[in-house]
Amino acid sequence: MVPLASLWLPIIVSAVTVFLTSWLVHMFLPFHRRDFDKLPQEEVVLDTLRSMNVPSGQYLAPFANTSAQMRLPDYVEKRKRGPAFFLTLATGPDPGMGKPLAQWFIYLLAISLLTAYLAKEVISAGAPYTAVFEFVVLVSLMAYAVGHPHQSIWYRQQWRTTVAYLFDGLIYSLLTAGIFGWLWPR
Repeated sequence: MVPLASLWLPIIVSAVTVFLTSWLVHMFLPFHRRDFDKLPQEEVVLDTLRSMNVPSGQYLAPFANTSAQMRLPDYVEKRKRGPAFFLTLATGPDPGMGKPLAQWFIYLLAISLLTAYLAKEVISAGAPYTAVFEFVVLVSLMAYAVGHPHQSIWYRQQWRTTVAYLFDGLIYSLLTAGIFGWLWPR
């Protein structure tokens, strides 16, 4: 068994590498440019939401939070009439990118830390690169990618967007596995 403290370098290096790679992917590659579509009559919708003073949050319409409510004639009629939507609303001034980027980096560190914890339990010091790579790519792929399809299954995110995030997760996990394999204690 490998001590977790001996894995601090692959934890940090993989988190930094994935952080920088995610920046490159989102800034310079075209496949995330269509993650969202422009809403018809955007200004009308924005003005309406502003006038309603709806606070930041996640919303569903028509809304029902129990199966009994979903059987009420009023709800059934609203669903038949359509449309239905899932809405994440952020109000107030633009908060900038600082806080989300810091949270993203902490998240990446957590994935690398949890990956290291699992790997140290299974892989011994001096293990060959391929053994470390194969295990770490699987664990980190589950962390980076496997959670995305539920967005398309339940919340109707476009499948092309989910596939793009699965591809990102594959890139991130391959980088993480390569770094762990390279820096694994000998």
